[in-house]
Amino acid sequence: MPFLGALCVYFLIGLRPVMTNNITEDIDVLVFLPQNNSYPFSHARVAPAILYAQQRLQAEGGQYSGIHFNIHFENSDCVNGALFLLLDRSCGQKPDLILGPVCEYEAAAVVRMASHWDIPVISAGALAAGFSNKNTEFSQLTRIAPSYVKMAETFTAMFEHFTWRSALLLFEDDKQERNCYFTLEGVYHLMADFNIKSYAVSMEERLDTDDILQNIHDTEVVIMCMGADRIREVMLAAHRRRLTNGSYMFFNVELFNASSYGNGSWKRGDKYDSDARQAYASLNTVTLLRTVKPEFEKFSVEMKKSVEKSGFHGCKDCGSVNMFVEGFHDAMLLYAIALHEAMKNGYSKKNGTEITSHMWNRTFEGIAGQVSMDVNGDRNGDFSLMAMTNVDAGTYEVVANYFGGNGTFQLLPAFNAEHFTLRGRHKAQPEVPDKSCGLGVSALTGVIVGAVLGTALLIAFYLFRKNYRITIERRTQGEECDTGKHRQLREDSIRSNFSAA
Repeated sequence: MPFLGALCVYFLIGLRPVMTNNITEDIDVLVFLPQNNSYPFSHARVAPAILYAQQRLQAEGGQYSGIHFNIHFENSDCVNGALFLLLDRSCGQKPDLILGPVCEYEAAAVVRMASHWDIPVISAGALAAGFSNKNTEFSQLTRIAPSYVKMAETFTAMFEHFTWRSALLLFEDDKQERNCYFTLEGVYHLMADFNIKSYAVSMEERLDTDDILQNIHDTEVVIMCMGADRIREVMLAAHRRRLTNGSYMFFNVELFNASSYGNGSWKRGDKYDSDARQAYASLNTVTLLRTVKPEFEKFSVEMKKSVEKSGFHGCKDCGSVNMFVEGFHDAMLLYAIALHEAMKNGYSKKNGTEITSHMWNRTFEGIAGQVSMDVNGDRNGDFSLMAMTNVDAGTYEVVANYFGGNGTFQLLPAFNAEHFTLRGRHKAQPEVPDKSCGLGVSALTGVIVGAVLGTALLIAFYLFRKNYRITIERRTQGEECDTGKHRQLREDSIRSNFSAA
C-alpha cells in the first residue's frame, strides 16, 4: 500500500503540468461593425466568422477551451459612433479586447483611447500608412489584414524586376472615407525613390479623360484605384488614343472585392464591349493571394449557411468570404494564443501591453493558411498579379505572386514577359552613312561642332541679360508646381488628418 500511495503521488505530480495547461478566463470582447450592408465588413458579413472562431476555440478538450468570450456587437458608422459607444461602455467595465473598427478615421480615435487604457485592439482595417507608427498613440493596435503599405511592396517588387522608373497614381477621392486615397498613399509612401506623381478624381465631377491621359505621357506605369465603371472609361479612352499598345503599363488595385474598387471586369453588354476587351488586355490587377485548403472551404460553406439562416437575403454577397471576414476570424485565434502565453507567464488579462507583444512577430495557422505578423504588429501580405491571358475570350489568370513574409516575387507558368515589356520607349538610333566626301569623320565633326558652338555663344551672350530674369521666374514657378503635385498625397496624410481629430 505505501508503494501504491507513492506511485499515485508521482503520477499526479507528472500530470500537473498537463492539468494546469488550460487557463480559465472570461474575456469581454467589444466588436465594432457597421449595420449598413454596403460595407464589405458589415455585421451581417463578419459576425458569423467571429462566432465561428469562438465555437472552435471553446470546443471541449481544446487548448483554449477555458477561455470564455463574452462578445458584444456594436454599430460602427465610420465616423464617431464607435468612440462614443466605447466611452459610454467604459463608464462601467472596460472591455478586455476590442475588434475593429475598420474605417480609418473612426479607428484612429478608438485606437488612441484603447492604447491609453492599455486595451488590445485587433482590426482587419485601419490600413492607412499612418497607423504604422506604433510607438505612442497606436501602441495597442494589431492589424490582422495586410496594410496598404504591405500591398505597395508588390509594386516595388515589380518596378525593380521590370526596371520601371515612373508612375502616375490615379485615384477617386470621396473626401469622406477616402479608401482609394489611402490605398495609393501606401504606394506613394513606400516608393519615394521612384518618380511618382498623383492625380485625384472627384466622385462628384465628370471624369476628364483628356486631362488624365495628358498627365500619363511622361510616365511608364498607371496605377488606378477607382470604381469599375470609371476604370473602364479610362481604359476605353486610352485605347482610342492607342496608348494600350504596350507603351504604358496599366494596373488597378482590387483588395476587398467591393464596388469601391475596380473589379477588372470589361463586359457590360453594350456596344463598347469589344473595344473594352481589347483595352483590358493591357490592364493588370493586383489582388490578395487566395489559398485553398479544405478547412477554408468548409469555413466558406458555413459562412453562407449562417447568412441564409440569419435571413439576410437582401444582402448581396453577404455569404462571400473576403479579407475582412477571414481577418476577424483569425483575430480571435491570435488573441487566444497571445492571452494563453501571457497568462502562463504570470500576467493577467488586463495587461494589454504584454498580450499585444505576444501577438506581434509570430506566425500561426489561420483559416486560409499560415498568417505571418511582423515585428510592428502588421500582417505580412501575399498578393497576386492577374493579367489577361486570352484576349479573344477576355479571361484573366494569375501570372505572378508576391510573398510579403520573405519578399519574393514568383513568376507562374502563365506569365508572359513580352506583356510586361514597355515598347517604343528606348529605340536604337539608325546608323547614319558617311557623307564627309573624303574628309575625316573627326575633322568634319570638329568643324560642325565649332561652328554650332560659336553661333550659340553669340546668341546666348546677346539674349542673356534680356531673358535671365524671366527664365529664373518661370523655373521657380515650375518647380513649385511640380513640388506641389508630389506632395499631394503627403499633405493630407493619415497622420495629419487624425492628429487634428
